[in-house]
Amino acid sequence: MTDGKTVRDPMENQVTRSAQIMTLIAAFLGWMFDGLEMGLFPLVARPALRELMGAQADTEIGTWMGWITAGFLVGAAAGGILFGWLGDRVGRVRAMVWSVLCYAIFSGLCGFAETPFQLAALRFLAALGMGGEWSLGVALVMEVWPAKNRPVLAGLIGGASNVGFLLIAIVGLGLSQFIVGAEDFLRSTGMSEDWVTKLIGADQSGWRLLMFIGAAPALLTVFVRMFVPESKLWEHAAANAPKARVADIFAPGIAKKTILGTCLAGMALIGTWASIQWVTPWANKLASGTDSAATASSTTQISLAIGAIIGTMAAALFAEWFSRRKSYFLLCLASLLVCAYLFRTPLHFPATAGWIESFDPNHYFFGGERAFDWHFVLVAGLAGCVTASFYGWLPLYLPELFPTRIRATGQGFAFNFGRVLAAVGALQGGQLLNYFKEDYARMCGIMSLVYLAGMVLIWFCPETKGKPLPE
Repeated sequence: MTDGKTVRDPMENQVTRSAQIMTLIAAFLGWMFDGLEMGLFPLVARPALRELMGAQADTEIGTWMGWITAGFLVGAAAGGILFGWLGDRVGRVRAMVWSVLCYAIFSGLCGFAETPFQLAALRFLAALGMGGEWSLGVALVMEVWPAKNRPVLAGLIGGASNVGFLLIAIVGLGLSQFIVGAEDFLRSTGMSEDWVTKLIGADQSGWRLLMFIGAAPALLTVFVRMFVPESKLWEHAAANAPKARVADIFAPGIAKKTILGTCLAGMALIGTWASIQWVTPWANKLASGTDSAATASSTTQISLAIGAIIGTMAAALFAEWFSRRKSYFLLCLASLLVCAYLFRTPLHFPATAGWIESFDPNHYFFGGERAFDWHFVLVAGLAGCVTASFYGWLPLYLPELFPTRIRATGQGFAFNFGRVLAAVGALQGGQLLNYFKEDYARMCGIMSLVYLAGMVLIWFCPETKGKPLPE
């Protein structure tokens, strides 16, 4: 809306409803699988590295977790720029197929890793495709659907990755519950005992099996190629404007938006990757030696993901009801307060194996020896809600900064180069984790202070509410 009148996209009347739906399905599934891939490593990081590193794990696990996370983020940044540029050059749909194949193949190959370095290298290559898929999917959906639908669509796209995050956590929880049955099944197929032990793991975490699941998104490419139409806005821009160059996003009038968009994404990504993503391995450590040790990571990730789905959906609507700038400021404030409570309050993980069995209302609400059993899980879910809300806000705001000709390149660069900033944060987090002798709460509490910077930065950014996408 502008001046009380609805602004329509020029290509809107050329897009059929079925084309819009197919585009949304493809983008949702693509980003959902991205979330599945991103959720894999936090879920299996600690058992995988302890197996691959052996005796060195006790002193170097934080360093390797930091390096692998940083490599993933840098790979996603490079992929966002590479595939975003390809999307502006050869089309959103064709580039999306390539990006999905990239992250599916290399994610599946992680299950064959024999050293931490191999795991890091394969995660880097997989991340190239993940970073590209985000920029392409967001550009495609925002160009095909009418402007009035953008807030809801941004929330759906942001929530999609957390649906994948939730699904892989459920798979991990189910795998840990039925790992003995899986072991018997693998033996029944005639698989050698060495490979059974390798797939199941000495600690029966089954982390390699989870990594193999990462190859599943390759099937999505068939759907995308057969049913998803190209953006008419892109076709129009490609036919009537010069070919996109990465340098164009730093042209006069655009460069400031590119830098500010990158920093806004960076604040949110640092909060996630240098702080919240460590909550899952923190739960694994807290539950070590208890009945819930086998399910701690999955249970926590499920809570984080459910909260994140709610947060991303709400954030885009919140930004439309109020304004882009005010909503970002309030999201930073809420994230800062919730993280302060999560990381600075003495909490422990439920000491029982089951979810329902561990929840006693009398104890939880009225005190007792197990008063905090469910506190950790619930507060983690709340933290997931507020800190992931930015991923519903960013798909709404970033496309509003760039013209069609360079939209995929610009928003891909802004979001994914923000991951480079997050990579620096993740490395610092890994070093702090070693320095604090694997005290996750202390490290995460320090890194979550990044939201203070976001509360200041947003006031230097343009307000785009009610404006059409730049042509």
